[in-house]
Amino acid sequence: MSRPSAAPGAELARELAAVLRGEVRFGAAERTVYSHDASNYRHLPLGVVKPADPDDVRTALALCRRYGVPVVARGAGTSIGGQAIGPGAMVLDFRRHLGSVLEIDPQARTARVQPGTVLDDLQRAARPYGLRFGPDPSTHSRCTIGGMIGNDSCGAHSLAWGRTADNVEQLELLLADGTELTVGGRLTGAERAALREAPGQVGELHNRLQEFTDRNLAVIRQGMPQLPRRTSGYPLDALLPEHGHDLARALTGTEGTCALLLGATVRLVEAPPARALVVAGYPDEGAAADAVPALLPYGPLTAEGMAADLIAALLAAGPRPPALDRLPPGQCWLFLETGGATALEAYQAARRLADAVRRERSAAVALVTDPVEQRQLWAVREAGAGIVTRLPGGSEAWPGWEDSAVPPERLGDYLRDLRALLRRHGLRGVPYGHFGDGCVHLRIDFPLDRAQGAPVFREFLEQAADLAVSHGGSLSGEHGDGQARAELLPRMYPPEVIALFGEFKRIWDPENLLNPGALVDPRPLDADLRFVTSPRRPLPLALPYEQDGGSLVKAVHRCVGVAKCVDPTTGVMCPSYMATGEERHSTRGRARLLAEMLRGEAIPDGWRSAEVREALDLCLSCKGCASDCPVHVDMATYKTEFLYQHYRHRPRPLSHYSMGWLPLWLRAVALAPGAANSLVRSPAGALLKRLGGIDRRRVLPVFPPETFTHWYRRHRAAHPAPAGARPVVLWPDTFSNHLQPNVLRSAVEVLEHLGFDVRLPEGPVCCGLTWYSTGQLGTARKVLRRSLGALAATGVPAGTPVVGLDPSCTATLREDLPRLLGADGRPLSERTRTFAEFIDEHAPDAPLPHVRLDAVTQTHCHQHAVLGSAADRRVEARLGLHNRVLDSGCCGLAGNFGFERGHFEVSEAIAERVLLPEVRAAGPDTVVLADGFSCRTQIAQLADGRRALHLAELIARELRADG
Repeated sequence: MSRPSAAPGAELARELAAVLRGEVRFGAAERTVYSHDASNYRHLPLGVVKPADPDDVRTALALCRRYGVPVVARGAGTSIGGQAIGPGAMVLDFRRHLGSVLEIDPQARTARVQPGTVLDDLQRAARPYGLRFGPDPSTHSRCTIGGMIGNDSCGAHSLAWGRTADNVEQLELLLADGTELTVGGRLTGAERAALREAPGQVGELHNRLQEFTDRNLAVIRQGMPQLPRRTSGYPLDALLPEHGHDLARALTGTEGTCALLLGATVRLVEAPPARALVVAGYPDEGAAADAVPALLPYGPLTAEGMAADLIAALLAAGPRPPALDRLPPGQCWLFLETGGATALEAYQAARRLADAVRRERSAAVALVTDPVEQRQLWAVREAGAGIVTRLPGGSEAWPGWEDSAVPPERLGDYLRDLRALLRRHGLRGVPYGHFGDGCVHLRIDFPLDRAQGAPVFREFLEQAADLAVSHGGSLSGEHGDGQARAELLPRMYPPEVIALFGEFKRIWDPENLLNPGALVDPRPLDADLRFVTSPRRPLPLALPYEQDGGSLVKAVHRCVGVAKCVDPTTGVMCPSYMATGEERHSTRGRARLLAEMLRGEAIPDGWRSAEVREALDLCLSCKGCASDCPVHVDMATYKTEFLYQHYRHRPRPLSHYSMGWLPLWLRAVALAPGAANSLVRSPAGALLKRLGGIDRRRVLPVFPPETFTHWYRRHRAAHPAPAGARPVVLWPDTFSNHLQPNVLRSAVEVLEHLGFDVRLPEGPVCCGLTWYSTGQLGTARKVLRRSLGALAATGVPAGTPVVGLDPSCTATLREDLPRLLGADGRPLSERTRTFAEFIDEHAPDAPLPHVRLDAVTQTHCHQHAVLGSAADRRVEARLGLHNRVLDSGCCGLAGNFGFERGHFEVSEAIAERVLLPEVRAAGPDTVVLADGFSCRTQIAQLADGRRALHLAELIARELRADG
């Protein structure tokens, strides 16, 4: 199929590229990535601009005005109503370059920020002054202040500090016609008169706005419901004289439909130095909601509700967080936070609140004062937006009615009626949210991936809107309307108010250039859905996708745009995004590209897609998304599938032959390691790198004179296992066996010291990871089947543990082996253990040497994602090791990735983010621990001569010292 012509935007793209400092992207990949936000909708933009400065914004807007191209402003793209996307629009990505905190004024308690400033960055800048920005949505690590202003975001602490509209001081605006002005808060009569006299377009604008308000006072006063969480429609009541004709407030929540934001001055609040958390348990969510009004007079900072079905969804998605043990008995819980100048003051406030909770006989209470436990409990609540996209039974749940709000005193009845409405439609969802403000988050298992899904979606939303209004509520309580709810506004507001919304927008944007169809003259709520109900053509699959019913479409649609993968500050996910800052190199961006490839429209080439190949090229297959993503998008698996299909029956990159087949080449090298070392250190080494697709700056390894397996045969001949020793099979992974045999030798030394009979498989084995990660699945299966045969010939009892030393190899045996071989691979998968897991399980009371040293640990990303590190921490505690685990994420080498030509800069940037500075800063006596061969190699090559040890090497070293 031929690719659609880019001609409609080609001329505009050329002009933009000629004059802007920032990036101009009109290609299919970028348009696809920016065609989604966190909503149910898909709109292909004409192109994307990432302005480098405010002048870029001015110029881009002027050119779009000349070409008649609509403009959509975008922050982190986490809007749930579809506000951050637009058909045929030019998307302005403010987050990429316009994210600076320009000034903190601690005396005035204000901050001046650019629109793309991430909320957590503002909080970090304000923290040294004991200040913070009050609103705190669960996406605080990536949402932007501009986006929060656009949607009037709130968060858990709105009881104490209000909505974004309550915390805006000034907005610096650029109008569609190029006019610039700054608007502030409440105005006196004299100030209003002065604004009417301002010269030019600014004065005319103020005259029109004031005339609009004066002419419609009665309609605005009577038609705007008063409740804490009303973010549906335009907040026209902010224009009333009794509210000071507050233009900053009137524009907060207008979803980018009236003006572009160039900057903002926001108010900061004093953060309580100490906090305590009261967790109150109730029989059901209705009882919890009914209890809220009586608790609000005690002044909690939060009153968050979370029901048992959210906990069930959490447990279905992954391991049980220990923090859940602190929940009191019940089926729904309120998180009631208190604050104080001291820990005692916060505790006393919490005690008073807990006593008030106990007056309700059905309630149970836990009072949590430990800050770590509080953070763990809040993490469960913050993960809700991602967790509840998969319900406990495995069905998918979608936004649409995730944000309604009613007066808090009506919340209990509203929740009961809402549950009844769900039952009538045969739908399920998990309500949770800001009970203190009457705001409910709810994702529902609408059958949107089926042909009959859209009518079900529409009918439910219309009835749910009527239900919320009947309880005196709002369609939206903090996420705004967008395409999801704007069509329903006439069910909440009388026709006169709806007409005023249109007139208000035309005052600001008469040509309807800014985010058209988002609030005024909205697109239908059941149009433009991103779900594929009938793919153009089925694409063949090689992997099972057992958690997604065998469907890659369902697998990539796990991504709902929550965007935890674009948080660049912590965790493993997503290392390539952390290095490049490009949306298409995030887990979310890649999932969008794969979804579009499967859809077959903007990306019509199927498995041959160059756009998908380019985006996946910088995926390190770290598996971080499989664990860190709230919905467990598994991009490493999807990449393997793509590489298999893309290169099937076609020539592959050179690195797939050199490093993909490295286990075979290393077996050949083992026949003459000395000659191989001479060759790679000679001028021919550069030629080998070039022929193998290896970056010239990488150092090829030194081959040891003897492999581990050769040493083991000599060792066992000289030191037979003691009679009666319990057998354990040691898996001699390729890299340890051929490149760092001391790791395996150390493991033998430790395990024999603990009384075990260490056996090896009868013949060469390999986990097949190098073939698997490069998409050579046929070879990977053959290698694994031969390895299973060698293992079966070992002659040990069934169920004997198999210990892996390298985390990537061990994770492959644990997770990927059953995917490739099905039931044949499960026995080995179930008996595979890491070195620390084996010691922890099978030698829990055995004496270990005391290691009175400081250490820093780099956790291999596959261990983080698949295996876990709890056993390592317990073994280290038995050693007495004073260890600090680095929050460094992936080391950046990731097997063959960091060696491949074209990847060095990204690999180095990932390592320099946290890992290398921490290793260089560690004292000379500090032990650097890294169980992963890749991690140790990256440290050895880039950390100025530092060497990292495997845990087995450290224990063996100490045994020798004691011995």
